[in-house]
Amino acid sequence: MNSTPEHKRVLLTGVTGFLGSHTAIQLLQKGYHVLGTLRDMDRADSIRNTIGKYTTNSDNLTFAEADLLDRNIWRELTKNMDFVQHIASPFPAGLPKSESDLLLPARSGTLDIMEAATLNGVKRIVVTSSIGAIAYGKSSQELKQTLDENSWTDENNLKDTTAYYRSKTIAEKAAWDYLKNNDTGLELSTVCPGAILGPILENDFGTSANIVISLLNGSLPALPKIRFDVVDVRSVADLLIRVMEMPKAAGNRYIAASARMSFKDIAIMLKQTYPEIKIPRYEMPGMFTRLLSLFQPLLKPVLLETVQRRVDLNKAKRELQWMPISAAHAVISCAESAIKHKLIASWKN
Repeated sequence: MNSTPEHKRVLLTGVTGFLGSHTAIQLLQKGYHVLGTLRDMDRADSIRNTIGKYTTNSDNLTFAEADLLDRNIWRELTKNMDFVQHIASPFPAGLPKSESDLLLPARSGTLDIMEAATLNGVKRIVVTSSIGAIAYGKSSQELKQTLDENSWTDENNLKDTTAYYRSKTIAEKAAWDYLKNNDTGLELSTVCPGAILGPILENDFGTSANIVISLLNGSLPALPKIRFDVVDVRSVADLLIRVMEMPKAAGNRYIAASARMSFKDIAIMLKQTYPEIKIPRYEMPGMFTRLLSLFQPLLKPVLLETVQRRVDLNKAKRELQWMPISAAHAVISCAESAIKHKLIASWKN
């Protein structure tokens, strides 16, 4: 790595989140001082205790209460910071009541943080985007091509996007446009993860973990016939830090995913590991997946995955020597931790 992290300071937004807490752990382990933002300071003690189980450097972790829509707070929080890891973004388990609940904080929050970082001389900001900002909003002709970091989701194509994907696309485009239109020394890099699995640290876990939990707790009677790109949360945190530290990453987007998997692939892995659990084996046709989504909000955002999307996952590996944890390990470690935290209601132990 091209950095000496001792005493360097990182502002990390969304420290209580699934990815935020894992990233904080890895930053602290490397010697960084981390200021983590959360929406409610009442969560500070519990997240400190959680993070403290995985690093001996939790004394270098401080907290600040912040809202993505509070423009003024970011000018204060970015003072004396070397880097910003902007991870916080609304990610609902189901469909939002209003699309503006996602779009407004995602776009405005990103721009306000970038403006504040520019004002206070931050070296680089890393924005966590999503593969949803790359591989969606596509025509049938575009879907015949292999997509990569040069591809952008068309947020105006409502048929092939979700509100969440549109929010991530709009926010990331706004970040790149900000640098294009402002003469600033701030460096920007973005990371676009697929479905994030891996070990859950506490009951406040990432939405994607419901993919595994739904198969273990019996809430899915059959398997949706869909595929999606999977990545371990620890590997995303590792990539976020590589992108922050390495000079060659400035001005670049990076997809974070290790493999494309189907619900059936995941079900088979879980059945092999937990043969005593009743896990569905039958793949339901697309029309039944759509019908089930009326009763299972979890499935609504993933209905788009019935379409084949070819995505090149190699740029981060090639340029940054990133070696992600296997998708299989991401699945099983997610399951193990969900059971450990008693998130599987039917689990007998």
